[in-house]
Amino acid sequence: MKRIFVLIALGLGFALSMGGAQAATDQQNKMGTCNADAKTKELKGDERKKFMSECLSAKPAAAASAPETGTPQQNKMKTCNADAKTKELKGDERKKFMSECLKAK
Repeated sequence: MKRIFVLIALGLGFALSMGGAQAATDQQNKMGTCNADAKTKELKGDERKKFMSECLSAKPAAAASAPETGTPQQNKMKTCNADAKTKELKGDERKKFMSECLKAK
């Protein structure tokens, strides 16, 4: 009987710890998306701080273009594409930039 309780407790502990890991990943994705949006809009100083605060506190349903619904790789691709577009890169320059951007962590 003790074994059953121990197994249940371990399983519950594991399930709870996995939920926390997912929340951190979602927040990290949101931070990456907000950073990319701020960079695309070329925001600096207080204007950037205000934008980041609003972006990070926005509810997922309120975000019109919620790229965090995709996989981390899809989100990274969107961020790199936005950066390449902002820099107006074309051809080989764009390919090189995208390769480096997607490899970066």
